[in-house]
Amino acid sequence: MHRIIGALGGNRAADAFRKTVSGDPSGAPLWSQQMAIGDDVGLFGPDSAVWKVHGCISTLVGGIRALLMQAAHPAALTGVAEHSQYDTDPLGRLERTTRWLTITSFGSTEAIAREAQRVNEIHRRVSGDFKNKSGHQVQYSAADPRYLLWVHCAFTDSFLRTYEELGYDTTDLGDQYIREWARSAEPLGLSQAPLSRKEMSDEMARFASQEVAAIAMTPPIVKFILKPPFSKGGLFSYAILRNAAISTIDQPFLDILGLKPRSKKWLRLSRVLLDFLSYMLGHESPSQKIARARIERIQLSHE
Repeated sequence: MHRIIGALGGNRAADAFRKTVSGDPSGAPLWSQQMAIGDDVGLFGPDSAVWKVHGCISTLVGGIRALLMQAAHPAALTGVAEHSQYDTDPLGRLERTTRWLTITSFGSTEAIAREAQRVNEIHRRVSGDFKNKSGHQVQYSAADPRYLLWVHCAFTDSFLRTYEELGYDTTDLGDQYIREWARSAEPLGLSQAPLSRKEMSDEMARFASQEVAAIAMTPPIVKFILKPPFSKGGLFSYAILRNAAISTIDQPFLDILGLKPRSKKWLRLSRVLLDFLSYMLGHESPSQKIARARIERIQLSHE
C-alpha cells in the first residue's frame, strides 16, 4: 500500500502537509525535541483525554474551526490583525500555534513552562483598543484573563466538537477533556477555565450574547481563513476540512462571521480524507513518539 501511495505522489504530499503544519517536511521541527526534556509525564500523559483528542488527526478540522471562532471576538480579531503577520506569513503563525499546542499537550512540565514563558512574552507585547458590542472603544491586552478565556474556550470547544462530530469519540470523554485541558491555561495566566460540558456551554452562550461581534476587519480575516495561500491541491483538501469545520459552528457565531451553515455531509467526506492522511502520516506524530520515548525513559529509571 505504501508503494502505491508513493507512486501516486502521496509521500510528497505527506511531506508538504507536514511542512505546512509544523514547518518541517519530516514533521519533526527543532522545537519538537523539547518533548524529550524533563523527568515527568507532563500535565496529562498517554492515558489522558487530551492525548486522545490532540493526538487525533481531527485536530486539522478543529484547528480551522478554532481560528474562525476566535475571529468572532473583536478583541482577538484586532490582536491578530494588528500584531501578527497572518497575511504575509500565515504558515508561520500556524506553526507557532501548533508548537504551543503540541508542547503543552505532550511535553514535560519543564518544557511546558519554557513554552508558556515564550507565549507570555509575546502576549505582553500585544495590546491596543477596539469597539465592543455596545460600540464603546475599550482597551485590550492578549494577557488579559477575559480574552485568554475566549481563546481557551474557542480552542477547547472546537477540538472537542470536531473530534466528536467526526466520529472519533467512542467513550464520551467530553467532561474529562474539558477538565484536563483547563490546566493548559494556567501557565498563561488563566485560572478560571470551564471544567465541564455544562460550564463550557454556559460560557459560550455568555460570549454569544454579550461579547462576540462583527467589526470592519471581520470579513477580510474570515475570507483569508477560508482561502489561505495554499497550492491548488492543498486548497482542494482544505476546502473539505474547512466546510466540515463550518458545519459544526452554531448559528449565533455563523451570523457574526458572515457564514452560511454547511451540510453535515462535509464531516463524512472529511473523515475519509482524514483517515487517508492518517494512513500516510502515521497514527502518531513525531512529537508524540518523542514524548512516549521520554516517558519510557522515566519509567525505566524507576525500575
